[in-house]
Amino acid sequence: MGKACSFLLMVGGLLAGLNGFCEGKDGKAMEVHKRIITIDTHCDTPMALLDRGLDVGEKNEAPGSRVDFPRMEEGGLDAIFFAAFTSQRPRTEENTQNAYEMANKMIEKTKEVCQKYNNMAEVATAPEDVARLKKQGKRAIYIGMENGFPLGQKLDRVEEFYNKGVRYITLCHSSNNDVCDSSTDRKGPEHDGLSTFGKEVVQEMNRLGMLIDVSHISDKSFYDVVEMSKVPVFASHSSVRAIAHHKRNMTDDMIKALAKNGGVIQICLLDDYIKDPDTTTVRYQKEQEIRNIFNTRFAKMSEEEQAEVRKHWRELDEKYPKQLPTVADCVDHIDYVKNLVGVDYVGIGSDFDGGGGLADCADVSQMPNITAEMLKRGYTEEEIAKVWGGNFLRVFAEVVKNRQ
Repeated sequence: MGKACSFLLMVGGLLAGLNGFCEGKDGKAMEVHKRIITIDTHCDTPMALLDRGLDVGEKNEAPGSRVDFPRMEEGGLDAIFFAAFTSQRPRTEENTQNAYEMANKMIEKTKEVCQKYNNMAEVATAPEDVARLKKQGKRAIYIGMENGFPLGQKLDRVEEFYNKGVRYITLCHSSNNDVCDSSTDRKGPEHDGLSTFGKEVVQEMNRLGMLIDVSHISDKSFYDVVEMSKVPVFASHSSVRAIAHHKRNMTDDMIKALAKNGGVIQICLLDDYIKDPDTTTVRYQKEQEIRNIFNTRFAKMSEEEQAEVRKHWRELDEKYPKQLPTVADCVDHIDYVKNLVGVDYVGIGSDFDGGGGLADCADVSQMPNITAEMLKRGYTEEEIAKVWGGNFLRVFAEVVKNRQ
C-alpha cells in the first residue's frame, strides 16, 4: 500500500482519487464524527444487562451484542438512549406492577454500569450534556422508557420516572395499552387513538419537559398526539412506509405532519423496517414462529420463559443467517425524508439489541459507514450533523424550554 501511494503521489491527475484510496471512506467519516455530535435515540441494551449480564465496559461482538462503551468510542458515537423496555401483558394490577418493577430495574442497572465505568460514560439528562461529555471523552447515556405499560393508570408515575432520569416514553409497544392504540395490535384499535388517560399523559409530559415518542403507536394515536402536544414530538425508531410497508413505519402524510409539528423521525435499522422481507426463506418462517409466540403467548410467560424465547430469537442469526439490508438501503430512507420535508426532520435510532442491525452496520462501531454513504451521496457536513444529532437536539431543547 505504501509503494502504491508513493507512486500515485507522482501522478497529479490522480491526486483526488488518491485521497479516497489511501485514507478510505471510513477515515473521512470518522473525521466528520470527531467534529459533530452523534446520537442514536434507541437501543434495547438494558434487556441484555439484566438477562445475560452483558458487560458494556468490555468490547463484545455482534450479533450477540451490538452496543457497549468501547465500541461506541470506536464508532464515534457520542450518545445513545438506553430504553427500559417492558413487553405488553394483560392489564391486571399484578402485571402492571411487575412491568413497573422491571422498568425500574433497567433504569437502575443502566445507572449502575455508568457508575462502574464512569471514566467511559455517564448518565445524561439534559440536551447540553452530550457536548460536555464529548469534550471529556465520555459517552452520554440517556434513558428512555419503551412502552407506557408500567404507568398503569397512575399519572404521577410519569413524573416519578422523569425524576429517575427518563427523558422519553414510547407511549405503547406492539399491543394496545391504557395510554393509546398500537400500530400492530392484532385485535385492532381499542381507544380510537389516545385514551382519556393517554391525553392526560401527553399533557403531563409536556408539563415536565419530557419527550413524547410516537414510534409503535397507531396512525390515529399519532395524529392525536401531534394535535394535543404543545411542543414537537419525535419517533425514536421508525422508518418510511413508502419504502418498507410495515405498519410500524410512517406514511408520507405522517412525516409531513411530524415536520409541521417541528419533530423528527429517527430512521430505524431493523431489517423489516428498511426493506420488505423475503417471505419465501426458512429464516422468515422460523422468525414468524417466534413472532407468533411474542404476539400470542409471550405476555403470559414467566420472566424465565421470556428470557428463553429471547435466546431463541438471538440464535436465529447463527442457525438461519439472514441477508440483511445495507447501509445504502438505510440512507434511501434518509434521502426520502430529506426530499419529502427537508433534512431538518430526520435522524437515526438503531434499535440495536432489539432487532436492529444491517449487513454493513452490525453494531455501534460501524456507524461511520452511514456517514460514509451520506458523504458518497453528496451530503454536506452540516446536513450530516443535523441527521446525526442536530435535529434531535433541537427537538429535545424545545421540549425542555417550553416545560410548564
